[in-house]
Amino acid sequence: MTSPIKNQLNTVFVPVSDLHSSVEWYCRLLGQAYDLESIKEPIYNMNINHYTGLLLDAGPPNKQQQVSPSKHPIFNFHTDDIDEAYSYVQELGYEINAPIERFDNLAFFNVKDPDGNIIMICDG
Repeated sequence: MTSPIKNQLNTVFVPVSDLHSSVEWYCRLLGQAYDLESIKEPIYNMNINHYTGLLLDAGPPNKQQQVSPSKHPIFNFHTDDIDEAYSYVQELGYEINAPIERFDNLAFFNVKDPDGNIIMICDG
């Protein structure tokens, strides 16, 4: 059977309670420039490579969204050097939720965003 739905992940939506602080947090994590004055509530589209996008969503305008973060990672960002990435996140002062775990062909660690969403940084 042929599906009209593409086998392609398009956009990951991340619920946030404070769009400005979340934009700053994610942009600093990814080394992206940002202009807090150009942010227009209630969403911010991150500049992400390839097909998949990352959209920070603060919910309805003029109402602070209540975020219930998952206890598990909601997605991961890739790195070619897990130790360098870990040091970088430490230098940013971000909350590391789990130390580096290493397997034969994979290593990762978790970090929490300002709302407590768990993001995995992974080299596999």
